[in-house]
Amino acid sequence: MTRPAIAINQVNHYYGKGNLRKQILFDISIEIQFGEIIIITRPSGSGKTTLLTLIGGLRSIQEGSLKILEQELQGANNRFLEKIRQQIGFIFQSHNLLSSLTALQNVQMSLVLKDLPSMEIANQQAAAMLESVGLGEFLHAYPAQLSGGQKQRVAIARALINQPKIILADEPTAALDKASGRDVVELMQQLARQQNCTIVLVTHDNRILDIADRILSLEDGKLASSTDKFLVDIQNMMAVIKRSDKDELKHRIDNLSTQQFSVFLNQLNQQFEQLLRMIDLLNEQTLGYKLEEIIQVVALRIATLLQADQATIFIVDRINQQLWSKNARGVGGESIDIKLPINAGIVGYVATTGEFVNIPDAYADKRFNQQVDRDTGYRTRNILCMPLINNKQQVFAVVQLLNKQTNNPFTAEDEEQFLELTHSLGKILEASIVLISRYRSKSKYSPTEVKNFFSLRRPK
Repeated sequence: MTRPAIAINQVNHYYGKGNLRKQILFDISIEIQFGEIIIITRPSGSGKTTLLTLIGGLRSIQEGSLKILEQELQGANNRFLEKIRQQIGFIFQSHNLLSSLTALQNVQMSLVLKDLPSMEIANQQAAAMLESVGLGEFLHAYPAQLSGGQKQRVAIARALINQPKIILADEPTAALDKASGRDVVELMQQLARQQNCTIVLVTHDNRILDIADRILSLEDGKLASSTDKFLVDIQNMMAVIKRSDKDELKHRIDNLSTQQFSVFLNQLNQQFEQLLRMIDLLNEQTLGYKLEEIIQVVALRIATLLQADQATIFIVDRINQQLWSKNARGVGGESIDIKLPINAGIVGYVATTGEFVNIPDAYADKRFNQQVDRDTGYRTRNILCMPLINNKQQVFAVVQLLNKQTNNPFTAEDEEQFLELTHSLGKILEASIVLISRYRSKSKYSPTEVKNFFSLRRPK
């Protein structure tokens, strides 16, 4: 059995004495594996930094057990804690560089306690580490001559120079702009993977959650309770989505109840609101592909919850006067790509009129396009179909359920549940219609156009 890099068991911590004594951490228990990247979130004053300093051996353990690299810190003396700290790299919001030393000399400082045969070798190692963080041309620059992002890169080089087993980072992007902050955490991630070390990162920065293997929530000194755990898992699922791990995402969604799935969609919507604001910074082709996968997995779950054969999401492409979908399924269950004229069939009727329809017998309805069944080999019995409408009162997507598995038509209860779940898809489809269209048709939309055009309205 693999031993964890960090093992915390029922740790409590207090500040002050007597009547002024205040508990900061409450029964903290967690195991963190070697090579894992953990992000700890939640508000200021929740105990995140205190926990980080305990892990780093910068404070003494008052109650409970805390093992670092299988070494117990409870009751450890200062000399032992110093040895532990030599195996840990520290990165802080304030880079803490010595202003009188060059970048090279700041990194060399971490090698002082290392048993190196010569200063020349220390110089070579420090220079190589700065080169690896992209600062090869700034070896002899002083902190005042460097930008905020460059200073933080020096701090990363200093933290990694001794090849630590653990890296502790406290708000490393707080003082940086978006681009620099992203560069810094991706650099940490890349170098840590190369050295197979564990990262524990405290942050308020939602822009970097996707680098984490796990996201922990610490609020008022307590790790997320069982009630809160599901909401934390939503953030973890966002990390899965951004890694484009479709199978893992499907497994997580399949285990959600109807109520949890509804909460998940609403939480996902909030995340995609942020995504739309950042749309100009994103890799369009890569994200467009990931969004298609998200739509496929979410649609499959909607179909399962409503006992339908399948749920298909059609994007309304008014520029090309088309309806298209990549999450429809054929007779054998394989994904198929459907393109239809904008006014074709039931979907076209809903797209052009904005009406919600429940059709108990598809072939008895003159609006039904039988050619789709002939092309796909699928036999449609009944249909539940609804529009998603923007602030210009235009339908920008249509969601369709096919074939109630009980062989009966869809009920009024199905309609209500369908409305509730599908309404939550708004922001996801907003991002999809822009980004998937970008990489499929190379059409361009500015972030301002996106914000002005899209605003989900629930159909009446």
